[in-house]
Formats: sequence, C-alpha cells, structure tokens
Amino acid sequence: MENEWDNYLSLGSKVLLKYAIKAQNLKILQSKGLKTLWKLTYKNIPLCLKRLNQSFDEALFSVNAQIYTLNNGGSVPKVYPNARGNFITEYNGQFFVLYSWINGRDMNLDDPKDLKLALQSLSNFHVDSIGYDPPIHAKISSKLGNWPKQYESMKNRMLKIKEICIQSPNITSYSSFVQHIDPIIEICNKTINLINSSPYSDLCNINQRDCCLCHQDFGTGNVMLLEGKGIVIDLDSVTYDLPARDLRKIIGKRMMRLKNYSIKDIESILKYYETNNILSPDHREVLKIDLMFPHWFFGLVKTLHKNPKPTNSNKLSLIAEFEQNKFSVLEKWL
Repeated sequence: MENEWDNYLSLGSKVLLKYAIKAQNLKILQSKGLKTLWKLTYKNIPLCLKRLNQSFDEALFSVNAQIYTLNNGGSVPKVYPNARGNFITEYNGQFFVLYSWINGRDMNLDDPKDLKLALQSLSNFHVDSIGYDPPIHAKISSKLGNWPKQYESMKNRMLKIKEICIQSPNITSYSSFVQHIDPIIEICNKTINLINSSPYSDLCNINQRDCCLCHQDFGTGNVMLLEGKGIVIDLDSVTYDLPARDLRKIIGKRMMRLKNYSIKDIESILKYYETNNILSPDHREVLKIDLMFPHWFFGLVKTLHKNPKPTNSNKLSLIAEFEQNKFSVLEKWL
C-alpha cells in the first residue's frame, strides 16, 4: 500500500509540472477507481488536483460548466489553467483538473440551519448555471425531456427481474422481490400516467442554454460551508434538467433516512430553496410526480439478479413499504 501511495504522489508531482507548479505538502486524499484527489499548497494557496473518471469530451462539458457558473457569480471552486492555458490536462491518456481547495466544513443536512443554507446554495447554483453553452466538441449531458422514457425503462427492467426471480423461488431475496413487486409496478404505471398528462413536456420544450444544470449528487460531502456561504463542489456529473431532479433526490433521501412522509417537512425544504428560485406551480407538480416514482426500490433491486451477494430481504421489504407509504401521502398532496 505504501508503494502504491508513493506512486500516486509521484504521478501528482509529474502532472503538476504541466502547470509549472512545484507543489508543497502534496498529499493523496482519495483514490477510488480512476478518480483520485490530491491536496497541495502553492505560494501559500491550497489547491486540489483531481484525476477525472471521464473521457475528454465528457470533461469538456462538466469542467466548462463549472467555469461558466463561477464566472456567472456561482459559488463553486475556481478551475486553474495549466501552463498552456488549458483547463483540462492530459497525462498518459488520463485527464486532470486543478481546483481551488475549499477550506470549509461539510454541511449536515439533518441540521435545520445547514439544510436551509444548503438548499439556498442549490437554488443559487441552478440559477447561476442557466445560459451555459458547452464547447463544440463536448459530449452534452442532458436528461431534459427523458423522464417518461426513464420511468418506462426502470419499470421494464423490474418486470424482467421478476421473471428471473420467479424461476428461482428458493433464493430468499428473489422470493421477497416477487412478493413486493406488483404494488411497485402499479405505482410505476400510475406515475407514468401522471407524468404523461402533466405539464412536463411543455416545461422541457426549451433551449438547453435556457435550462439550469443539475448537480445530480447534491448533499452532504458535495456542499461545503465556508465563511457563512455554501460552496457546491464535485460537479463532474452535471446535466441539463429541471430543478426538480436535484430536489427529488434531496427530499427522497431525507424521507428515507428519517422515515418521515410529512408534507410540512417537504414544504419547508421548498421554502428554503425558493429563497433564491421560485418554482412555478408546473415545476412543483412535476417534482411531486417524480417523488412518487419508486426510485429507491429500483436503486436497490436493479442489480439483484447480477449481484453475487444477495440483497437483504428485510431491507427489500422495508423499502417496498417506504415506497407505498410515500406514494399514498404524495398522491393526496398532488
């Protein structure tokens, strides 16, 4: 492990030469697959070097999105160019980016004060990202207009998993899945009907540059508190979509974690968000519908038939129950 760490430090030093930087206090912070993080100091400025788990055309989209958002007043880390003036550095067929280091703390979204500030930071990020025009060779990431197709795809995958599970009733997790899947499919069908009859397609009938960027993984670890301000970090997965995409994930995770289906709690979250970005009634409607879809059940079972480690049957039952309770509460709200 020590040799591996030395190799990472050597790699970081070689990449930094492309920035004409001789780093001080170079440390390896994280290495998960290809994605790797280093922390360093240069002229008393803390910086973060990141090896991306992306192709060049994917990185062109996300890195330039971050630069645009920062230049548009967004609270995101600065991206530094290398000695040739490029913001993405290639070394041995891998791609690296140098960012300012955010010397803040993780925000705790279970703390009401942090939650409020984090949601305000998210709404600011959404607003400040509007108008982004990616470079010509960038691989554009967009989920705009895709929800009905994604719902159908997730439903069909679960139906195929059901067929596989029926053939092996002696596997406990398979029999548990079969036991719970029919009410989940019913929720899928109802949600698909709702999204197809909603204002969703009208909301998506806009130019991409008039749409905000969604973070897709916003939450603890990806929003830092610095001098009373929330800084949004780790923008590798940004995509064009309605603000509801990020809000659904935050609200859904919170409902799941706290086993709280309170509409009052959801309204509090939306109130925090709307400090900086008011949602129209149509945007609220599609958010409610997206919350109704059984995303969390699908997330648990999508690899059930491929995973050698069986899914815990009790966990599967709990999430199935969660989805049904959530749907009934949200249906009344809608």
